[in-house]
Amino acid sequence: MFTIDLLKGHGIPIRSGPEGIVVAAVTLAVPVITAMVMLGCYLHSSTVMSIQKRDIANYEAKVEELADVVALRESYQQEENDINNCLSEVSSSLGRHAQWSPVVAEVVGNMPDSVILTDLEVKHRLVRKKVPSENNPDQMVDVSVSVKTLQINVCVGLQADHSKVIRNFRNNLRFSPLLEPKLEDIRVSQKASRLDGRDVVSYEVSCDFKQQL
Repeated sequence: MFTIDLLKGHGIPIRSGPEGIVVAAVTLAVPVITAMVMLGCYLHSSTVMSIQKRDIANYEAKVEELADVVALRESYQQEENDINNCLSEVSSSLGRHAQWSPVVAEVVGNMPDSVILTDLEVKHRLVRKKVPSENNPDQMVDVSVSVKTLQINVCVGLQADHSKVIRNFRNNLRFSPLLEPKLEDIRVSQKASRLDGRDVVSYEVSCDFKQQL
């Protein structure tokens, strides 16, 4: 077979050898591998994003549940604080106020038959008193102290030995098992008056109760 080279040796394609095949294969493989790597990265990123979105949705649901729990807990805490404040106020009120029914019953029970009760009144006043500070016992602070006085007005007929009767009445109150721990002092004052058109002797028996902070 005869070959005529009209180009005089220029432009005749070189026959492909093993090196050319390798170069061509590598040239073709690079974009393919690059595309596969990019596809793998895309699929991986898509999977990771899908998992992260699912986790975020779960976290948001848990946050909403926890928000309800926190709100409920805060509501219970506020209710507990309100109850504690009420109990504290009740406790403070109980410390400042006395149950007068047993006291009145004790007064009436110790009153002599010859004595007539004309008036019974509880008087309350606040006085300033120095007491040790709670934070510093060595320091004295001024506080308001509640002082209560049970004022008993009675009268005794002139024919009776009224001085002795009232003295016995006072002693009965002063050493009463119920009243003795509560009383600070008992003061008695006397004056002449009239009751139902009769001349009588009136006494004012003032029972000072111990001071309460």
